[in-house]
Amino acid sequence: MRICVIIPTYNESRAIGELIERVRRQGLEAIIVDDGSTDDTVKIAQSGGAKVLVSERNMGKGASLIKGYNYALAQGFDAVISMDGDGQHSPSDIAAFVRKAQDSSAGLIVGNRMGSAKGMPLLRVATNHFMSKLISLIVKQRVPDTQCGFRLAKKELLEKIDLSTSKYETESEILIRAARLGFKIESIPVETIYAGEKSQIHPLVDSLRFLRFLAREFMPPRKRP
Repeated sequence: MRICVIIPTYNESRAIGELIERVRRQGLEAIIVDDGSTDDTVKIAQSGGAKVLVSERNMGKGASLIKGYNYALAQGFDAVISMDGDGQHSPSDIAAFVRKAQDSSAGLIVGNRMGSAKGMPLLRVATNHFMSKLISLIVKQRVPDTQCGFRLAKKELLEKIDLSTSKYETESEILIRAARLGFKIESIPVETIYAGEKSQIHPLVDSLRFLRFLAREFMPPRKRP
C-alpha cells in the first residue's frame, strides 16, 4: 500500500522541520499544503525535502486538505494520512495507522486522543465530547474523537467524496460524507500532545460554523411562495 502524509500548515515554522524529518524517516513522502503562511514555513519545508503546495492567501484548513487529497490521488497514492503541522500529532503513531489500514476494510481511520486527554484544555475536552456524540449519532457509527485531524483516508473514499466546506468543519463533513457513501469508520488511540501552543481553532466559533453546516445539510429547502 502506497501511503503519503499530508500536513496542512499556516505559520508553523517552529515545528514543521522536525515533523517532516520524522515523517520521511519512516519512508513516507511528506506533502506540505501551506495556507498562505507569512513566516518561514515554506522555506523550511522545502529545505527539509517535502513536496510543498502553496496557496497565496489563507483559504482555510479544509481547502488545504482538499488540495492535498487531489494531489495525492493524481500521484496514485493508495491512502493518505493527514496530520497537523503544529507538533500536536506524533509521527510515532503513523505506523499504527498503516497497520490498521492494511488489516481493516474501513475507508476512514480516525485518531482518538480522548482515552488519555491529559493536558488538553478543558474547553477543548468538553467541545470534543459534545461534537463526537453528535456526529456519531449522525453517522450511525461510534467515532470517539471526531475533532481529531490525525487520520487516514483510503483512495476508494477520496475518489468518491465530494466536499463543500473549506474551514475546520471539513473534517466533520468528511465523516458524514464517508458514512453516507457506506464506508466504515474506525478509530485508533493516538498520543495527546499539548505544550502550551495557541490553537488556531476557536471552539465556539468553529462549533457554530459546523452547526450552520448541519443546518444546511439536514433542513429541508424552503419552498418558494
